[in-house]
This record gives sequence, C-alpha cells and structure tokens, in this order.
Amino acid sequence: MAYTTVDDPSVYFQTALYTGNGTQRNITNDGNSDLQPDWVWIKCRSAAEANMLYDSSRGVTKDLRTETSAADNTNAQGLQAFNSDGFQIGTMQNVNYNTKTMVAWQWKANGGTTASNTDGSITSTVQVNDDAGFSIVLYTGNETDNATIGHGLSAAPDVVIVKNRETARTWLVGHSAYVNGGNSENMRFNSTMAVASADSAAGSGWSRNAFGSSVFTVGNGTDGDYASSTNNGSDDHVAYCFRSIQGYSKFGSYKGNGNANGTFVYTGFKPARVMVKTTSETSNWDISTGAISANQIGERLRANLTDAEESSGYIDFLSNGFKMRNTNTSQNKSGTSYIYMAFAESPFVSSKGVPTTAR
Repeated sequence: MAYTTVDDPSVYFQTALYTGNGTQRNITNDGNSDLQPDWVWIKCRSAAEANMLYDSSRGVTKDLRTETSAADNTNAQGLQAFNSDGFQIGTMQNVNYNTKTMVAWQWKANGGTTASNTDGSITSTVQVNDDAGFSIVLYTGNETDNATIGHGLSAAPDVVIVKNRETARTWLVGHSAYVNGGNSENMRFNSTMAVASADSAAGSGWSRNAFGSSVFTVGNGTDGDYASSTNNGSDDHVAYCFRSIQGYSKFGSYKGNGNANGTFVYTGFKPARVMVKTTSETSNWDISTGAISANQIGERLRANLTDAEESSGYIDFLSNGFKMRNTNTSQNKSGTSYIYMAFAESPFVSSKGVPTTAR
C-alpha cells in the first residue's frame, strides 16, 4: 500500500507571503504547482488586523473573521476573485495593508463547483475534494435536535468548523480528539476557553457521536450559545470539514512536557502550517507557518486575536512532524492536553516508498 497519495502537497495547500500595497492586485502562488484556492485565510503579520476568511462556495467579497462572532460581511475591496494560480484582492486594509507584511493560507476544494447532498436530515450544498480530505458545506438550520448534515467526504471527518452566517454566533470547532466517542464537547475560535462540556451553560453544538461516515450531527439550536452556532433557527451556516490524509494532513492531540526540549508530534510529513490549542485550560489558538522561517519557527499568529505576529513560540518543523521548543501555556505546558491541525509541505515518504528531502 502506498505511503501517501499526495506526493506534492502544494496541489492542495499553499502559503503566500506578500507585502500590501493598498491597490487592487493579484497574489500569485509560487509553489511546485499552480493552485486555484477555494478557501483563503488572510492575516496581516506586522499590524493588528482581523483574520479574514473567504471561500468559493459563499462567493467572493464575503468574509468571516475568526476572532469575532460576527456574521458574514460583504466588502467589495476584500478578496475579489479566486484565480487559477492565486487570488485577487482590492484595497481593503485587512487584506492589503500598504507596506505591511501579509500571509495567506490557501486550500483547494473543487474549483467552486458544488452539489446538493441529501445524506442528512438537512439538505446541504457541498464542495468536496476527497483526495485532500476537505469539504465546504453550506446548510440552513432547522432548530431540531440530532439534525444531520451531509459532509460529502468518503469517511468521517476529524475536524468540523461551523459558523452561523446570518446571526452573530460563536465559531464552533469540533475535533475528533474530544467530540466523538460519546462526547459532544465544544471549542471556539473566538475564545481562549478550554473544552466546554455538553452539560455546561453554553450548551452543545454537536449531538453525541457527532462525526459519521457521511454526516455530522448537530444539536437543537436553542440550548445556549454553542447550540445556536450550528443549528440556529432558519439561519444559513457554513462548515469546513477535514479528515486526515496520510502524508498530507493530520489532526490529533498531544501532551505538553513543559520543557524547551519539548514534545515531538509525529505527522508523517514536514508541516507547512500547524495550529494548536489547549483543551484543558485557557489559551490562544497559535498558528505557526513554515514559509515564514526556516526549520525552527518563532513567529506565531493567533486565530482568536487581531494581534500582529509574535516571536516567542519556538517550534521545529521536521521531516516527519513537529517538536516544541518552548514552555508556553498555549503550546507546551507540562501535563496539558492539546489538539493540533497540521498540513504538509512534503511527505516523509513518497507514494513510491522513497524518503523525500525536506528543507
């Protein structure tokens, strides 16, 4: 059996670094392959600006922001086009701040082509790239407990991220490390809080055993902020669904050791992007990016903050995983549990069984 089906991760994920100039322009990918993105996450690195998320299912100029519960926002000067080798941006400061350094993380789905999915009790509109284990799902809530939504993937997702598009509701992040197995705990991008149980005052956004082979299952939409994030009234929602693909993506958990010779996490590839978050206590959602530095990366951004890049989160990106080189609470506190979401720069072993050479 082949080690990986993805010899070139740049087909499905790329990072673009650029300096803003405040005028309409195209951002062109320079990876090993052209990438027409379908989900683009843009963040200013050198100034405090919002995390700006765009996808080709909702359409251009429509942004969501991970550090806030705000609904869909439309700005004609934001992301204006998904190009065959990148994307076009306007003059909006959040995406094109003059003289400031910027980063854009980009994922490929299905070129904006969607299909109706009737696997669940709620009909969804899905854009799927099963080779990359990624789908973008649009659906309308029905405020019914145990409602199911088809995700379009060929196996159960490891991560489902949901945002209410019409009403100001929290981001709901479900991760297989704490959601499945009879649990329905929740986390959210726009908060530092630890995992919240279904019995908390916040309520549950998921129903138990939420992530199935063809659907994910949500709560009734009425029991607190979390529940109304995934199934509120007749509001429109978007979900980003991921499953691990060997040699390309990995979604798992680890324990911190509180030592600068920190915990090593095996992924089976050299990472291009890693996001981590404690599940057992409050902390930020830390994002480390390989394109910004060489193997040891100090720079980090946060999904829950508008803050500029900080240089105190040292982490090694290795040929087969990542290793913490700090004692920060948000990445490597002793005995603390963490989840991670990682995407590859290059697989550790190619589809032909040959070790690859990572920088």
